[in-house]
Amino acid sequence: MKYLLLSYTPAAAWDAAGADTPSDEALAAFAAYQEFAQELIRSGELVTTEGLGHPAVSATVRKGPTGVVATDGPFAELKEVLASFAVIDVASHERAVEIVTRLVDLMGEPVEIRPIMGEEFAA
Repeated sequence: MKYLLLSYTPAAAWDAAGADTPSDEALAAFAAYQEFAQELIRSGELVTTEGLGHPAVSATVRKGPTGVVATDGPFAELKEVLASFAVIDVASHERAVEIVTRLVDLMGEPVEIRPIMGEEFAA
């Protein structure tokens, strides 16, 4: 079963990271993440993973009373922003939780686990 992992980071930390060179702690966490990702690639469980651009350069498109409108940025002021995503393909929900538990332990930031609707959800 495939799961989408959504990784969040505090908005203030995102802004600070863009202004300075990454801290030694951030570089160590990223190196640990890369090592963990390689482990998941070897096991065949990692489908893809990507970091996302700063929310300030994003857009939200929604339908309103006068039609579809695109606005700059995400929804109103956020305390946490979506920083990256990964797709894993694992045998069970329990395995997905196990992977994300390790990921959160490595990175220290929250990760949302969402099942990807596939054939098993088709009506």
